[in-house]
Amino acid sequence: MSTPRFANVIWPLFRIAVGLLFACHGLAGLFGVLGGNRGTGESIAVGTWPNWYAALIQLSCGALVLLGLFTRPAAILASGSMAYAYFVVHQPEGLTPIENGGVPSALYAWSFLVIASLGAGPWSIDALIRNRRADPAVTTGERTKQPVPDRA
Repeated sequence: MSTPRFANVIWPLFRIAVGLLFACHGLAGLFGVLGGNRGTGESIAVGTWPNWYAALIQLSCGALVLLGLFTRPAAILASGSMAYAYFVVHQPEGLTPIENGGVPSALYAWSFLVIASLGAGPWSIDALIRNRRADPAVTTGERTKQPVPDRA
């Protein structure tokens, strides 16, 4: 088994899964779906600091990472918001993530930092945009003809 052979499949699947799960947290907080905020079945009141803004970041950044659109900036924002959540909300409750309930925040923070470092991968809108910019023939619809060598 070759690791690079599977990397082009596993990496985008990881990004998609993390983005989807993060967006689900945002949906739960903003709209009260999927069990609602912290399993209460209710949404977070609009403008409540920091929870409503965190849910907005979770939904928007999760969707962008899921689609692979503006992946690096979205992942940096998501990672920062989860680091904030860990250090401000969870860290005062105990030293380690297992003690203070901050395991999901820590995992999301590190996962998004890795996504920001490595980029979206081949199955993304970012890759489509990059490929179109690299090949001007795709946007114009014309292929440049290579000169045919004269065989005379």
